[in-house]
Amino acid sequence: MADTATLLTSFRFELRLLRSPDVIAARQKLAGGREGYSAPQGATALGTGGFQECTGLEIEMDIQEYQEGGRNNGTVRRVGRAKYQPLLLKRGMFFRTDGDGQVDTALWHWMQRIVNGERPVARYDGVIQVMGADNTVRATWIFDRGLPAKIRGPELNAKTGEIAIEELTIAHEGLRLLPEETRS
Repeated sequence: MADTATLLTSFRFELRLLRSPDVIAARQKLAGGREGYSAPQGATALGTGGFQECTGLEIEMDIQEYQEGGRNNGTVRRVGRAKYQPLLLKRGMFFRTDGDGQVDTALWHWMQRIVNGERPVARYDGVIQVMGADNTVRATWIFDRGLPAKIRGPELNAKTGEIAIEELTIAHEGLRLLPEETRS
């Protein structure tokens, strides 16, 4: 087995946002049921971005405690709902897919359409891939049905050369780490 220090060098990662399937009442099917990740057929990409920092890759279980009659030496604990923390991406930008090196403004437009009342709200699944020094994928996290919770631009200062997006917060409905054999 390889040394885990060489498997997860967290200094290189990218985020891809792919349009989530629309949810119709009583027929909700999230991407979380799949073992591996394949984009829904006909999914449109919002963009691919590189960031310097990503936090919020965590799941917290809501543990329910039941006091059982006659059992005085403790309580019964059972799992409840999972809680997903919003993802916070710092110091990054999205690039156009045509390779011209220009910053893609689609993320800002996504947030602006929501602010302006456009409904239904477009949701995006996200693929976060950690890359190794040899440019191979070392880890892949998938989140489902993401919404932009907050976008914070840089403090504009000609001396610093800050980039276009300082912080992006994405609220989502599910998070999973792909098994090693399904990463690509």
